Amino acid sequence: MTAPTTMTFFERFEADILSGKKTITIRDESEKNYVPGTVVRVSTSEDGREFCQLEIQSVEPVLFDELTQVHAEQENMTLPVLKDVIQSIYPGIQQLYVI
Repeated sequence: MTAPTTMTFFERFEADILSGKKTITIRDESEKNYVPGTVVRVSTSEDGREFCQLEIQSVEPVLFDELTQVHAEQENMTLPVLKDVIQSIYPGIQQLYVI
């Protein structure tokens, strides 16, 4: 399988990504194939507008119930908000990947 070369985010996360306040993304199994050391082009989910490039540093599995305040801080939100956001995007999910 070829390493992905692109990644999308909802527009509402763009400012936090560009400012460095959001340093991780938590995704489902369909996006676990990113490769540390590779650079991906990043665009908005809504309109495909490219706004930066990011280097993948790691891809680590994590269970929803194991998410911590540290994950929330890296996402620039509180833990309850992080869990709500994840459940709204991936209802009922347990297995996640921190990228």
